Amino acid sequence: MPHHKTADTSADTTSDTRAATGPIARKKTSESAKQAASAKKPTIIATRPPQYDFAAFEAKWRARWEASGIYQTDLRHARKPYYNLMMFPYPSAEGLHVGNMYPYTGSDIHGRWMSMRGFDVFEPMGFDAFGIHSENFAIKRGIHPTILTARNVTHFREDQLKRIGNRFDWAHEVDTTDPRYYRWTQWIFIQLFKAGLAERRSAAVNWCPNDKTVLADEQVINGHCERCGALVERRELEQWFLTITKYADRLLENLKTLDWSERVKTAQRNWIGPSEGLQFAMPVAAEQPGATIEAFTTRPDTIYGVTFVALAPQHPLVAEITDDAHSAAVTVYTSEAGRQRPADHTEEVRPDSGVFTGRYAIHPLTGERIPIWVASYVLMEYGTGAIMGVPAHDSRDMIFAQAMGLPIRSVVQPSGAQANESHSAQEAYTDYGVLINSGAYTGMTSAEATSAIIAEFEARKAGSRTVKYHLRDWLISRQRYWGPPIPIIYCPDHGAVPVPDDQLPVVLPYIEDFQPKGTGVAPLASDPSFVQTTCPICGKPARRETDVNDNFLDSAWYDLRYPSSDDDREPWNPELTAKWLPVDMYTGGAEHSLLHMMYSRFITMALHDLGHLPFEEPFPHFRANGTITRDGAKISKSKGNIINPDDYINRYGADVFRMYLMFLGPYESDADFTDRNISGIVRFLDRVWRVVNGGSGTAAQSKARGEARREMHRAIQRVTEDTGTFKYNTAIATMMEYVNGLEARNQPSREESRTLLKLLAPYAPFITEELWERIEGPGVGSIHVQTWPEFDASALRTETITMVVQVNGRLRDRITVAADAADEAVRAAAEAAPNARRAIGDTPVRQVVIVPGRLVNIVTSER
Repeated sequence: MPHHKTADTSADTTSDTRAATGPIARKKTSESAKQAASAKKPTIIATRPPQYDFAAFEAKWRARWEASGIYQTDLRHARKPYYNLMMFPYPSAEGLHVGNMYPYTGSDIHGRWMSMRGFDVFEPMGFDAFGIHSENFAIKRGIHPTILTARNVTHFREDQLKRIGNRFDWAHEVDTTDPRYYRWTQWIFIQLFKAGLAERRSAAVNWCPNDKTVLADEQVINGHCERCGALVERRELEQWFLTITKYADRLLENLKTLDWSERVKTAQRNWIGPSEGLQFAMPVAAEQPGATIEAFTTRPDTIYGVTFVALAPQHPLVAEITDDAHSAAVTVYTSEAGRQRPADHTEEVRPDSGVFTGRYAIHPLTGERIPIWVASYVLMEYGTGAIMGVPAHDSRDMIFAQAMGLPIRSVVQPSGAQANESHSAQEAYTDYGVLINSGAYTGMTSAEATSAIIAEFEARKAGSRTVKYHLRDWLISRQRYWGPPIPIIYCPDHGAVPVPDDQLPVVLPYIEDFQPKGTGVAPLASDPSFVQTTCPICGKPARRETDVNDNFLDSAWYDLRYPSSDDDREPWNPELTAKWLPVDMYTGGAEHSLLHMMYSRFITMALHDLGHLPFEEPFPHFRANGTITRDGAKISKSKGNIINPDDYINRYGADVFRMYLMFLGPYESDADFTDRNISGIVRFLDRVWRVVNGGSGTAAQSKARGEARREMHRAIQRVTEDTGTFKYNTAIATMMEYVNGLEARNQPSREESRTLLKLLAPYAPFITEELWERIEGPGVGSIHVQTWPEFDASALRTETITMVVQVNGRLRDRITVAADAADEAVRAAAEAAPNARRAIGDTPVRQVVIVPGRLVNIVTSER
């Protein structure tokens, strides 16, 4: 009798038991215990499990693969290296979820396919184990992150990743919490510091009051923390930044060379956000001599419509130019605006609040006095932190002007056919057109005026054509515990000094009370033995930096470390790096396009410029997988619709789960997971099991044999093409169709069975390995080292074809002719067809039109 293993919930129960004994364990109420127990109920599905004993042979093949080292690649001697990489997980939850398994399966299919095509595939795996995700999970569970993270890594690796059938090379596993790894993360920081690409400066930063740490701008979504959803505040703190903005041009330009999913390239373009325009100076009126406001505009053609100037609340000129009568009101406003302003440019502050400074700027072309305001909708991080307010031609400026009672002056009107269209004076006209009320530029088009106005500013040396970017420097300081300490020592005499290479790594010490306090000071500051040190230059007493780095720095270079993971002398071996990098195929979620993907590109470019790498793009080829929903709804704990892969693997086996995920839809598109549809994959693999086990080992004869060969090579062609383009769902559909044909013939040949198993092997590695051994016998070698089938184009050609015969455009008959028959033979057969002959009668044939392979139309002369 087949053995059907049911879902196992013991892992979660064990975790909770351990949590109760942790160093900062907390008591749970009976209610929370009930909720936890309820949350552990497995997702059980009505579909029956497979009829074959998957539990037995999956365990057998896992053990054999591990013992034989079949997936361990000889990195130094590989003849056709192919680096197949997938994003490594955060070990920060009870276990991996379907959102991890989906990309991992798709990537592994690609890797297995490339291996069968003769490449030496390197497919490593590791763990992005530092960071807020892991630390917050430790706080939630009441277990120190040192203990819980190590436990989770083991659980993820042994209980989940090794069960899904991927060809991981565990000999090169990396863990970002391992000092042997983060020693080199710290080394990279030091190289950037020495090159002027790492700076410590005071800045208004994004502060998450829930996570009690600063956030990079890319980690703020619509004014909220991307991880916990808390409303982000602004604080002025001394922080470490990596100056990614110096690479804005190249980050943007290089996107043209990358073979990436287009939506990811679009997201990066939008985030870098280049804007070309005019940067110019406006002097503050004479009562504040010497002060000048730098402004930037993408619409120089509207400069005659300026009726106010607005400064960001954080602009340094605010305090300098505000007069005494308005000082108190400005102080209150800037203080409040600084705390509440959303910190990312994806959400604009409503422009209906502001405060007057009491001062005026001088219009650079007209000499007009223009009032200077402070407004929270002006962002210090974009442009210059100052704008020229043109309410008639900017929607935000219009709202602000209306709220503050400021003048509105129209200087651009529609041109051509649009000139007669009505336009409300209460709405901004934001399109281009023809200038009015603009001095010498009146009558010019917007394009003409833009060029001419910029030329005038440049001639006066009062401004210049400039490109500005939305991209901002990468804030990497974190006032948390769980991360690599930033390797800087502060000396009273020498300032910030990098830790010498021979003193790396700066090891993260074990601190019992690791939780953040929200004071802006990291937990490491409470450990005198860590903080107190000596200056590497002069030997005098000094102190260590107590912030840790953002975990996105840990993951920005892990692709470089995998091939050299056992090398303690250098971060990456130059010979192995030149051979294996950059990565040949990278897969993962599109949600990482603005964080991990951007940062990795920057780090690789910087290391290339510093002479450490021979290439500047880490991932020339990237495929972004779609997002999985469940029964049409977004997956979340609050909805109670989390998909636990363990439940499905326990009940159906890894092969069914892998294939069902890939059959949901196109790999790069979003897909909906529905329990009831898994039955189709169960039935399919049951049929494969029966068909291969029941094969006769001989081929069918004559005409049937030719048709069987055509079906086989048609399947090879389609599965090859679809697998190579990540169209896994249609490849599976082709294999299903092929199995239908094999079943219909009842006794597939050995060649057909072998071909089916090879096509299926990347998708269902366990069942194909088991069936391969059964039909080939022990000792023949794994199916996963066999050669991928090649399709024979000649086999797709049929010996005969059926063609429609028309007489004067009307269907009259059908004929069967040789596939390579000449036109004369086709014409003769058509004219001789009984029904066609009767339709022609004694009427002369005037013309015969032949559409090769499809039809013959006989045109007769009129009587």
